[in-house]
Amino acid sequence: MERVEEALAASVAGEDPFLSEVAGHLIGAGGKRIRPALCVSAAAAGGAEASEAVVLGAVAVELVHLGSLYHDDVIDEASSRRGVVSVNARWGNLVAILAGDFLLAKASEIAAGLGTEVASLLASTIARLCEGQLGELQTAFSLNRTEEAYLASIAGKTAALLAAACRIGGLAGGLDRPLVDQLTRFGHSIGMVFQIRDDVLDVVGTEQQLGKPAGNDLVEGVYTLPVIRALADPAAGPELTELLGGRLDELQRDEARRLVRCSAGIEAALAAGRRYADEAAGAAERVGSGPVPDAFSRLGHRLLDDLAG
Repeated sequence: MERVEEALAASVAGEDPFLSEVAGHLIGAGGKRIRPALCVSAAAAGGAEASEAVVLGAVAVELVHLGSLYHDDVIDEASSRRGVVSVNARWGNLVAILAGDFLLAKASEIAAGLGTEVASLLASTIARLCEGQLGELQTAFSLNRTEEAYLASIAGKTAALLAAACRIGGLAGGLDRPLVDQLTRFGHSIGMVFQIRDDVLDVVGTEQQLGKPAGNDLVEGVYTLPVIRALADPAAGPELTELLGGRLDELQRDEARRLVRCSAGIEAALAAGRRYADEAAGAAERVGSGPVPDAFSRLGHRLLDDLAG
């Protein structure tokens, strides 16, 4: 991962100092680096070393993620990200969009050097990110958003990239195709867990935990699984229905979060997350035995355990 960090910084260093500064803004802010870590770990799960190809695959995946964050922050009008001022808040929407495009272009350039299959996979993944985000925008402020629509959206905007990270790690590591396919299934399922966890945290967590304002999804009209389930709750649902459906001020946001927390929505969302954690564990077990597959098999449930209760 130290090599990934070095390669990430190098990937956005260019002749234009301003573009390098803007494109490197969130790289310098740090982050969990979940996607590149999964890429490197997927290769290791099948017994491959962290070759230069694996490291570059990890960098390409993270650049796609960062580029999508730049665009997301413009859509959400976010003021902070990862504990620092967001790019759009500091330099404006136009600069943020162009810098996000630049990061996606750099990711595609790196992927092209890893072969046609990796390049094609990354391109189709970027398309799925857009589809997932668009699906979310189409249901903004809709009190009738279905659980099926929610799951389809997060499968595109989140799970697709984690699945791609694991698949690229397997491909760059030269693993056998059956192993690559199981790692891809693991990545998809763990991606669903990650997003459900984040959506629960948006209701129960703090800005410090999230690295962005808590309750922002409710303000933006993005009604996630805990909210969808809370709306169907006989106790909290009617009052929540009266509150949602439009923009919220700070007091309304806090009240909406309270109502969701008091409903059955949180536990219902966590139960759905556990089902995906079970799927991730099953795929990891089919990869084989060893420290990395064993850690993979436990990851989904560990992510949810700290939110239970």
